[in-house]
Amino acid sequence: MASSTDRMLQSRLGITPDAGAWCVIRKIPKPPSDVHHRAGNGSLRPAFIRPLRLLALVLASPFVLILGLLLLIASGEEALKKWLATGEERERLRAEELDAKQRDAAIVELSLDQTFDGNWHGVAGQFLLRWYGHSSHHQRFVALSEGRILLAAPPKRVSFRAESRMGVVAEIPADEGELEDPLPAYENNKLRLRFEDGSWITLTTEETRSSLHEHLMRHPTNPETKNTES
Repeated sequence: MASSTDRMLQSRLGITPDAGAWCVIRKIPKPPSDVHHRAGNGSLRPAFIRPLRLLALVLASPFVLILGLLLLIASGEEALKKWLATGEERERLRAEELDAKQRDAAIVELSLDQTFDGNWHGVAGQFLLRWYGHSSHHQRFVALSEGRILLAAPPKRVSFRAESRMGVVAEIPADEGELEDPLPAYENNKLRLRFEDGSWITLTTEETRSSLHEHLMRHPTNPETKNTES
C-alpha cells in the first residue's frame, strides 16, 4: 500500500496492515422479524446522504455530465478500435470478452452475487444483522493485520474524508474467520469473508484486484483447512 495510506492507518487505527481496501456489501435482505428483534432491531441499510452533502453532489452534476460524455467518447473510440483492429488484436479482444463472461458466470455459480449464504442463524447472518449498527457508513475498510481481519469505518456516513475519521468497528481473529478470493484465476472485485461455521458474506472492493486480492494471491489459504462449501 502507499506510504500515505500506511501513515493514515497507523494514526487512526494504530496498525500497519499487510493489506487493506475499501469494500461494500450488497443490500441486506429482509430477515425474519423474530430474528431481527433478537439481534436488537438494528438498521439494515446505510444512512442516507445528508441534505447539504446531497446539494453538493447536485452542484457537481455538470461535472458528472462531462464525465459521462467523456466515457461515451471513450466507448466510441473503443468500438472504432475494435473495428480497425488487426486479426491478432481481434483475437485478443475476443479472448478478453470470453474471460469476462466466464468470470461473470463463475460469480453467479459461486453465489458471489448474493450478500451472504442465507442462514440468519449462522455467524455471518448474525454479523450482518449488526453491520450498520457499528457504523452507518456504506463502506468498510477491510484490513489484514497479524492474522486478524479488521473492519474500520467512520462512526456515521460521510461523503468526504472517510479515511481521516474512521476507527475499528469489528475485529475477527484468525481462528474465527478468514478472507478468501474465490476467483483467483480472474481479475475481479469479489472477496468472501468466511466464518468458522462455514457461513459467509460477500465483499465487493472499490477496485478490481485490490491490495487484498494481491495479498491473498501471495499468501493463499490452505484448502484443507477450509470449511466445506455450504
